[in-house]
Amino acid sequence: MAEIPTMEKIVALSKRRGFIFPSSEVYGGINGFWDYGPLGAELKRGLRDLWWRSMVRMRDDIVGLDASIIMHPAIWKASGHTDTFSDPMVDCKTCKGRFRADQLDSSPCLQRPSKMVSQCEGEKTEPRAFNLMFKTYTGPIESENNIAYLRPETAQAIFVQFKNVLDTARQKVPFGICQIGKAFRNEINPRNYTFRSREFEQMELEFFIKPDEIVKTISGSVAALTPETDLEHPQPNWGWEVWHKYWVQQRLTWYESIGLKRDNLEEYWQKKEELAHYAKATVDILYKFPFGAQELEGIAARGSFDLTQHQVHSGKSMEYFDEETKCKYVPHVIEPSAGLDRLVLALLCQAYAEEEITDEKGNKEIRVVMRLHPRVAPIKVGIFPLLKNKPELVAKAREVHNLLRSHLNVLYDDSGAIGRRYRKIDEVGVPYGITIDFETLEGAKEGVLAGQKNTVTLRHRDSMQQERIRMEDLLGKLLPTVV
Repeated sequence: MAEIPTMEKIVALSKRRGFIFPSSEVYGGINGFWDYGPLGAELKRGLRDLWWRSMVRMRDDIVGLDASIIMHPAIWKASGHTDTFSDPMVDCKTCKGRFRADQLDSSPCLQRPSKMVSQCEGEKTEPRAFNLMFKTYTGPIESENNIAYLRPETAQAIFVQFKNVLDTARQKVPFGICQIGKAFRNEINPRNYTFRSREFEQMELEFFIKPDEIVKTISGSVAALTPETDLEHPQPNWGWEVWHKYWVQQRLTWYESIGLKRDNLEEYWQKKEELAHYAKATVDILYKFPFGAQELEGIAARGSFDLTQHQVHSGKSMEYFDEETKCKYVPHVIEPSAGLDRLVLALLCQAYAEEEITDEKGNKEIRVVMRLHPRVAPIKVGIFPLLKNKPELVAKAREVHNLLRSHLNVLYDDSGAIGRRYRKIDEVGVPYGITIDFETLEGAKEGVLAGQKNTVTLRHRDSMQQERIRMEDLLGKLLPTVV
C-alpha cells in the first residue's frame, strides 16, 4: 500500500508550484480563505467542466442554473437557515479562543497546542448557538429592513426557480436542475487546509422525482431495491429508494472516472438519529484524507420538504401537473451535493508521490510526482526543444506547440537540461512530455519509424517510458486520454 503523504508536503508543494495560496498573505492572511494560483485555477476549471459535462451535456434529463449569491432573506427563513443553521460554540475565558462545542476533543488549545481544548484548565462558557450565515445589507442604509445574507448553499436557488425552469426547459418529472457556485459559511474553526473554509464552491444537483404513491398509481407497484436491481437504466416504477441508490452509484462512478481510487472512497449511510428531520436517507461519500476519512459529497433523499416550504412561505404553487395521472403534486427530490474545493484537495492528496530513481549519470534521487489523472491535470503536455540555441529545433517545437494548443492546455519550456524539465512537469502532474530533438529533423534512427522525419519523443509521466511518434499522430494519441 502506498504511503499516505503528509499534509505539510502537500501544502508546501501547492504553494511552491502555484496550486493554492493563502488569501491576503501579504497582510498576514485571513483564516478560512484561500486563493487558487495558475495551476489551481486550471484544475478547478477542468473539474467544473467535467462535472457539468457529466450532468448536463451527456444527459437529456438535467439542465443548468446560475443563480445569484445574494437572494431574498425570506428564502433563508423558509429553508430554516435563519433559525437553525448554527453550530454550538464555546469561548475559553483564559486564552480568548472560540471553539465548536462538538470539537473540543480534537481542537488544540491556543496556549498549549500539545493539549486539546477539552484537556486544558481554562474556564469555558456554556455552549451557545452561533449562526453560520454571513450577514450584509442591500442598499445604502444598514437597517433591519435591508438585511441580506451571502448564501450558505447553492441548493435553495434551485428550489425557488423550480417553476421557472420547468416552464422554460420543456422537462418532465423525473428531471434535474444543477448549478456550480460559491457559498459562504462563517465557520467557528476553519481547519484542515482548504477542507473546511469560510468561502467554498459547491456542485449541486436537485433531481426531482415522482412521489412513491404517484409511481404506484402509474405502474401498479414501486420497484423494490435489491442487490439484483439494475441501476444502469432508470425505470418508470422506480421510487425514491432506487433513485437514491442510483445517484450514489452514479457519483461513485464519476469519482473513479477522474482518478480517485475506489479503495480511498467510503460510503457512509447516516443512521436514523443522524438524519435531518426531512431526510429519508443520506449517504456521505468519504475520501481518506491524511487527516482521516471525511465527506466529499452527500446524497440525500429530501422528500418534498424544500419545495413545500417555499410554497407555504411564498404563497406560490410549486406543484407539478402530471399528464399521465392528470393530477398535481409537489415532486420529491434526490440531492447529490459535492464540494469542489474538497475534491481538489482529495485529488492533490491522492496524486502526491515520492519515489527513488536513478538519473542518466547513475545517481540516485527522489522524484516528486503528482499522478493526476490526465483528464484533470491542469496542463496536459509539456513541449521541449532539446536545445534552445538551435533555431531549427526551436522552430519545430513551436510548430508542435501551435498544433496542440488549440486542443489542449500545453506548456512550452526551453530552459535547463531536459531531465530537469521533466522533473518540473512531473511535480505539477503533467502527464506527457514531448521532446523535439535532432532525430525530428534528420529522421528517426531505429524502430518502425526509422528514417522518417518529423517524429518526436513522447514521454509518459508515471512510467517515465518514452516512445517515438510522428507529429501528425500526436492529437489522435493524446486527445482520447485527456477528455
